[in-house]
This record gives sequence, C-alpha cells and structure tokens, in this order.
Amino acid sequence: MKAASFCVGLLLIALAAVPATAQQYTDLLRDRNLSQWMLEDGRDVQSGWTVETDGSLHLAGRGGNLLSKEEFGDFDLWFEWRISERGNSGIKYRVTKYGKSWLGPEYQIQDDAAFPKMSAEHYTASLYDLVDKSLPIFSRRYLDLNTYSVGRVIVQRHRIRHWMNGNLVIDERDDSERFAAAVKDSKFRGQDGFGRNHRGHLMLTDHGSEVWYRNVFIRRLDNCAVIP
Repeated sequence: MKAASFCVGLLLIALAAVPATAQQYTDLLRDRNLSQWMLEDGRDVQSGWTVETDGSLHLAGRGGNLLSKEEFGDFDLWFEWRISERGNSGIKYRVTKYGKSWLGPEYQIQDDAAFPKMSAEHYTASLYDLVDKSLPIFSRRYLDLNTYSVGRVIVQRHRIRHWMNGNLVIDERDDSERFAAAVKDSKFRGQDGFGRNHRGHLMLTDHGSEVWYRNVFIRRLDNCAVIP
C-alpha cells in the first residue's frame, strides 16, 4: 500500500504543476462514465467495460477496443493501471486506420513475470514491438498485481517518452533512423508511415485480459513549450 500511496501522490503533484503555456488536464473518465470513448465502429460501449463505484474503469470479459472520441497530436497522458495475473493489455496513441485495422504506437501493459521468454520490447512500459527501453534503469518484471502502477506518456515534436512509477523508460524520436529501423523489423513493417502521423485517437486495448484503469488525465501540448 505504501507504493500505491506514493504513486498517487506523485500523480497529484504532477497534475498540480501545469505550465501556463499548456492546456489544463482533461479527465477522460469524467462523471464516471464512458461518454468520451467509443468502439472501433463508432458505437457506444455496450458491455465488458464498466466504470466501478470507485471511479476505476474495469474490463471483465470481452468488450472490444475503446477509442477516444477526440484525436490528439502532442499530449501529456497520465494514468493508473492494474493488470490481472497473466494479463496483457496496453494503451495506444495517435491511432489511425490502416486498411481495416486501427493501429498506433503502444504503451505496453502486461504481467511480465508470467512471460519470462517474451521478447524484451514486449515488456511493460515498452514501446510495444519496437523499443524495450532507452536506459537500463530498473526491472519491470516483478510487479505487485494487487496495486495500481502509474504510467505516463508524453509525445511532443517527434519525441516519445514513456514513464512507469516515475521512472523514464522510453525516450525516442519517431523521425529517427532508429525508429524507422525498429518499425521495419516489427509486425508493423507493412504499414506505410506507421507511428509518424501527427494526430490520432487513444485506444484502450482488449486482448482478452482483465484490466483496470483510473485517474486517466490528458492535456494537449500542441504549440506549447517543450516539456522537460
């Protein structure tokens, strides 16, 4: 519980420290409903995803991938998450349509300890299937699945950063040769311009695992000063 309290405190401090040049944070689970989300076909959420009495969003059973109704370009996203044992999920961003599929870069979420032979670029907080981590700063493979972890994603001026519990994990540029090479060597190799579009939806993925989200906040950073 101490770790969870620390993470919540970290989140609240960050939300209070909003530069005047950036838009205020928007609560994507405002009023404890899914009015800001839709299914891939544009319909309202029918089942699977429910907002609990404590304000957390819970996926139990199949509910389909959720897309934010709004699109975002440069942004700062904070969220708390919890995954079930052997679970696999994630948050995608700048999601757009490639043929019949909605695709975008992904903040991976999974029970890492349950998949010891998984390739490193699939570990939690990785840039899914592209980059494991920019700096070998800590191990993500031993999570307490009974508490929430805090994730953060900042995408601004081609720079992509992922944090987990205050630790910077990913610091990449989508206009770099390294990023292009990673895409070419990934499952997205056939998708022209993958990850380099400037705007898109957020997506909460349904991979058949039970997952929880709460305190999901985003602010737009378009035309704002660079966030350090």
